[in-house]
Amino acid sequence: VQLQASGGGLVQAGDSLRLSCVTSGRIFSATAMGWFRRAPGKDREFVAAIGRSRTYYADSVKGRFTISRDNAKNTAFLQMNSLKLEDTAVYSCAAGPRTSDWFSYYRHSSAYDSWGQGTQVTVSS
Repeated sequence: VQLQASGGGLVQAGDSLRLSCVTSGRIFSATAMGWFRRAPGKDREFVAAIGRSRTYYADSVKGRFTISRDNAKNTAFLQMNSLKLEDTAVYSCAAGPRTSDWFSYYRHSSAYDSWGQGTQVTVSS
């Protein structure tokens, strides 16, 4: 199983970015996807997740970020709008089995069994 994240970069506050995560080696349509981030000096934190179609967000990004998936392309996306300085972090995508347990634990790293390498998002003023 491989996950390849891309789309990060250096942007100004208020700008937008779209992250992509291409997966291979598993049945994507049966896979739950999540995005996490780790800011400098901080622990990894949950950002967003998607099951079949239902989406979940951290309060800090709700209304600004949108997670989506394209099963035909085995790809999950994270559209990030109105970026803030505090969104600066390494963003990683994660994949896990879309089981009944996942819906209870999607905010936790342990709900995912595969991780991408991360893509840097830097927001400047």
